Amino acid sequence: MEPVYRTVIGIARTVFALEGLKFTVKGDQHIPSTGGAVIAINHTGYMDFTYAGLPARRVKRYVRFMAKKEVFDNKISGPIMRALKHIPVDRAAGADSYKAAVDFLRRGELVGVYPEATISRSFEIKEFKSGAARMAIEANVPIIPVVIWGAQRVWTKGFPKRLGRTNTPISIAVGEPIQPFEPAAELTAKLHATMTTMLADLQQGYDHPAGEYWVPARLGGSAPTLDEANKMDAADAEAKAQSRRARETGS
Repeated sequence: MEPVYRTVIGIARTVFALEGLKFTVKGDQHIPSTGGAVIAINHTGYMDFTYAGLPARRVKRYVRFMAKKEVFDNKISGPIMRALKHIPVDRAAGADSYKAAVDFLRRGELVGVYPEATISRSFEIKEFKSGAARMAIEANVPIIPVVIWGAQRVWTKGFPKRLGRTNTPISIAVGEPIQPFEPAAELTAKLHATMTTMLADLQQGYDHPAGEYWVPARLGGSAPTLDEANKMDAADAEAKAQSRRARETGS
């Protein structure tokens, strides 16, 4: 029993109903009823982590998400995140969050991870970091791929949030567990290929109006291509690095 998590889920479901969100979930039978597993999720919007835990509720389980430390530092969200036993990620001290995640997995928890690390502006599957694979190997637990489509319409990078009653359809697919194997690079490649295929399959049953900002260029939308988005991300990273260096030097 986790009264705080149950309460938060109840509030979230009320909000989803008020927003008119229409969920379609398939493959949730792949979420194990017991034991640890890495839940690997694609990342298209700020709210998709609130949807990614829905498949686990079929077996009444909770997902412990890895989230950036700044969310835990916030005086409002911080206490909630800690009460839900989510895992803070400090990019300056990544080893600590990695160890915490592995410990959770060994204790039989479901740990939610975004292998892309940041939101995909192209809404395609970006290059993956190897953390999800390395955790699965070290804890000897499977990776369960989860893809979400439609979350970017609610709130994504560079566009206004749409948290009112939008009646947005959101599709979620859970893939078969991938058992861990070495090397981590090959496991990461398999996970990436699996989730890319899953996303393409999920998109087939979804209406994609031409020119919309949330529709990938491949499907006739105005979103940047994956290459264009990668360049935008690189420019952002360089700007942040320059700002950090300026603060450190006092210039």
